[in-house]
Amino acid sequence: MKKVRGIFPGIFTMGNLFCGFLSILSSLDGNAIHASWLIILAGFFDALDGWIARFSRATSRFGIELDSLADFVSFGIAPAVIFYSFKLYVLGKWGFIVGFVFILCGAFRLARYNLNAKSEKSNHYTGLPIPMSACTIAGYALFCYYLWGELRFPEILISMIIAFSGLMVSSISYDTLPSFHLGNRKNNLKLMYVGVAVIALLIKPSLAFFPLGILYVLSGVGREIYGILHNPKKEKVLEESYGK
Repeated sequence: MKKVRGIFPGIFTMGNLFCGFLSILSSLDGNAIHASWLIILAGFFDALDGWIARFSRATSRFGIELDSLADFVSFGIAPAVIFYSFKLYVLGKWGFIVGFVFILCGAFRLARYNLNAKSEKSNHYTGLPIPMSACTIAGYALFCYYLWGELRFPEILISMIIAFSGLMVSSISYDTLPSFHLGNRKNNLKLMYVGVAVIALLIKPSLAFFPLGILYVLSGVGREIYGILHNPKKEKVLEESYGK
């Protein structure tokens, strides 16, 4: 029975992988919009396979490894191909290096996740999740094409790719998706954020993905800065250094 239950999350994992493959083909065909939407669709499948695996209690080591391989294609290689094909190529070898750094950091992020992966759902991720990194970058492409009909501001794009690469391999904590159980204040706030995000995506999906993704990225950075500034150990050291 457990083997039968394991088929359902595997179907969505394969959907994730298929979307990543189609995104790469769309980039090579010169269609950045389709390629970007396919990455976001892959993110949707990735979220579903995790939910279904936990709901059906069909999590396994094999499923975790397979999911990471699909993520590497859809959220590591596919976004790098999009932006090398449409903007980073103008940098020559430097564009190649920037794209490869993103893939390298994404592979590191997935390998670290697999080493620490548990069957139970954790309440945080260590480092920026690669699906959110890729979907935010894909959202930037949709944002640009909606407003200007082409990818714009390559310096912003390159800065994002470098920053996201660093955040993926960092130790900064990021929130997981909320559960549907009310009562916990933090979980309720996350549910509110998801609700607002869904409404925004239903109204203007091409415009909403990028700012929503940036808010998520900055939430982890902001929490980390706040924690450093309000670290009791750090305050104690400061007090002792000033003789208080």
